[in-house]
Amino acid sequence: MPKVLQKYFIAIVPEGNLQQQATDLKLMLKDKFNLKYALRSSAHVTLKMPFLWNEAKEERLCASLEPFFATQSAFGLNFSGIGNFGERVIYIKVKKNGLLSKLQSELAWLCQRELNQKQELSDYAYHPHMTVAFKDVKKKHFPEYLEAVKAIGFSGKMQVEKVTLLKKLHGEPWTILRSFPLSKDHVSPGM
Repeated sequence: MPKVLQKYFIAIVPEGNLQQQATDLKLMLKDKFNLKYALRSSAHVTLKMPFLWNEAKEERLCASLEPFFATQSAFGLNFSGIGNFGERVIYIKVKKNGLLSKLQSELAWLCQRELNQKQELSDYAYHPHMTVAFKDVKKKHFPEYLEAVKAIGFSGKMQVEKVTLLKKLHGEPWTILRSFPLSKDHVSPGM
């Protein structure tokens, strides 16, 4: 069987009202400014940036991730405010959370050790956030985009009880491949 590399990434994907609020911000940017690239995936907090993996070995990938996440405790996560990376990305801020940072750091180590993934800058300098605009953002209009999002604002919280593996098929939006439950034995409020 030939080796077929696909793109995958690992994230916390909010559901319900929180997901809808973030999607509404993206839709506002689409309607008002024709910014639509961020709509290619559900709102999420990335834990492991997109990486290439042999599609024929998806089960091996899942078999490595499942027991890892089963040992991680569920925790609370708060979102408050709007931020930006230069004039290229607008995002929803995630409040500082030691449990989230620990989870991401241990996942980065697992990905390097067991899945032979290279450590990236985002693995070392983790800055959790939920992106609402990027890639199709025009620098000259950036202040207008940012002002429109800040005028609406964002606030919310969730209990993180699972982590999601997403997959990108050519020409398709990112889709949820599988979710991995976190341990509820030692739930940490973190909110």
